[in-house]
Amino acid sequence: MILSCQNIQKAFLENTVLSNVSFHIEDHEKAAVVGINGAGKTTLLRIIVGELAPDAGQAVLAKGKTIGYLAQNAGLNSENTIYEELLTVKQNLILIEKQMRDTEKSMKTADGTDLNALMEKYAALTHRFESENGYAYKSELTGVLKGLGFSESEFSKPISTLSGGQKTRVALGKLLLLAPDLIILDEPTNHLDLNSIAWLETYLINYKGAVLIVSHDRFFLDRIAGKIIELDQCKSTVFSGNYSDYAKKKEQLRIAEWHAYMNQQREIRHQEEVIEKLRSFNREKSIKRAESREKMLNKIDVIEKPTETRADMHLTLKPRITSGNDVLMADGLSKSFDGQMLFSDIHFEIKRGEHVAVIGDNGTGKTTLLKIINSLIPADAGSFRLGSNVEIGYYDQEHHVLHSDKTLFDEISDEFPYLNNTEIRNVLAAFLFTGEDVFKRICDLSGGEKGRVSLAKLMLGNANLLILDEPTNHLDILSKEILENALNGYEGTVLYVSHDRYFINRTASRILELTGQTFVNYIGNYDYYLEKKETMTAPLPSSPIKTAAVSTDSLSKTDWKQKKEEQARQRKKENDLKKCEEEIEKLEQKRAGLDEEMSRPDIATNVAKLQEISKAQQEIDDILMTLYETWETLAQE
Repeated sequence: MILSCQNIQKAFLENTVLSNVSFHIEDHEKAAVVGINGAGKTTLLRIIVGELAPDAGQAVLAKGKTIGYLAQNAGLNSENTIYEELLTVKQNLILIEKQMRDTEKSMKTADGTDLNALMEKYAALTHRFESENGYAYKSELTGVLKGLGFSESEFSKPISTLSGGQKTRVALGKLLLLAPDLIILDEPTNHLDLNSIAWLETYLINYKGAVLIVSHDRFFLDRIAGKIIELDQCKSTVFSGNYSDYAKKKEQLRIAEWHAYMNQQREIRHQEEVIEKLRSFNREKSIKRAESREKMLNKIDVIEKPTETRADMHLTLKPRITSGNDVLMADGLSKSFDGQMLFSDIHFEIKRGEHVAVIGDNGTGKTTLLKIINSLIPADAGSFRLGSNVEIGYYDQEHHVLHSDKTLFDEISDEFPYLNNTEIRNVLAAFLFTGEDVFKRICDLSGGEKGRVSLAKLMLGNANLLILDEPTNHLDILSKEILENALNGYEGTVLYVSHDRYFINRTASRILELTGQTFVNYIGNYDYYLEKKETMTAPLPSSPIKTAAVSTDSLSKTDWKQKKEEQARQRKKENDLKKCEEEIEKLEQKRAGLDEEMSRPDIATNVAKLQEISKAQQEIDDILMTLYETWETLAQE
């Protein structure tokens, strides 16, 4: 075991974030922490690496083991170039190499005892240099930089001139080259393109140490993780397997919890009805039975109603009007920046109802293309045309459609003046903004919160062509699933740029890959794209589909027959129960008649008659006792 987290607790003021969180990481294990935004994932990582103290519990790293941590948006302040910055990780090898060169020079002029000493020193230095992979460190460094998306022409760029995302990639490269026993990564794929993410996946899969990741990239987690640690409502639950395994188990648990809750509620209602019915018989023994059942009912450990998280955020996308069949036509579009050609003479058409994903490496011009179509920047050459009745709804990753100085309430009310105050609050509440949250300024929101406001505006816009630039950035997994479901139910047309392969797989019907300054078209989702790119042959449907259809049909007939039989059994039980109740009622009336007869003055003095009535009462009581038991059994069934 390399890491043990034991009963970790953390609260900020009165807000508990983590409560009794416990798990462990084995040597060489690849694990992931998942949970909604605000679940405490980053807080947990900061406690593990010692940046934050827990209120209780502890995180223990095995003795002699090293740990490396990459935070979200890890900044670097350095005067070095990219290549020089990564070289700082290999200073020990650079020093050994310098000592080797100095020793080689000294050996040329030394003799006798001095030479022998130098030769021994050189042999020791060489052995150490080889054992630490010294002869390959420069190619290793180059491979990491290229894998993370840096071209050789960028190696000499000063760190100070890089964007935040580029600095994070450099920090990730340094961490990988350090090769600690445990790597901890917080959202490592946020600033990587598809090729770099695929490279990082392969690197981590083959990494000899242990890895702990926080990520919302489900495709990435499927490839890397063998254990999922879920943070939900401040507590941790450990699942074996990758993300898809976890999602299946989680759904099974959710269904099981609901079934257990609903079954118990049904049983409670049923017992209450039985108790009420037994009391209505108004006999001493039936009342005792009712009291006995009531005591048992009060001892039941009532299951709390499971929370239905998916109901928290509502997203329904619906076009106001239907567009023509031809939605967007691009003819010979070209664009370059600072003398660098992004794309040249590209042609494509998008039809009504298509969900088209644009993919490609960083810097190929994907976002630029969307901006051209939104008329935010001009093309250098070529043109595009929108079809009839096309109305665009635009979601940009920088959220320029939002006004930073406005409050959330004003952002919605100014854009959609026909909404009243209650309607605006309801819309914002559907995107998890309630109470005083609606008066927050846009500039004070997190990236995920800005994304939710942009989605709210998108929902209200009723557009029939949605153009989305990285719509899943900063969204947690649950919010991504809500967006996926909304897009899959959307009747309009969608054109989007995304690096989220899981999202593309679930929502795209077609992929345009921007590569080599032009488009390559794939008619299918991301799995199809990967398969087609490898084999360049589309799979054909095979005959087992017919067999499956026949067996399904046969199964349907069996199910129908079983259902009919079950319905017949149920009707018989209901009839038996009704007959039992009628018999009880008839005997109760007869018993009441005997009671009344026994109280008559002329009977009270007739011993023989009293004995006869008493015997009849006893017989009725015995039959009623049997009928009560029969009724309880039938009612229970």
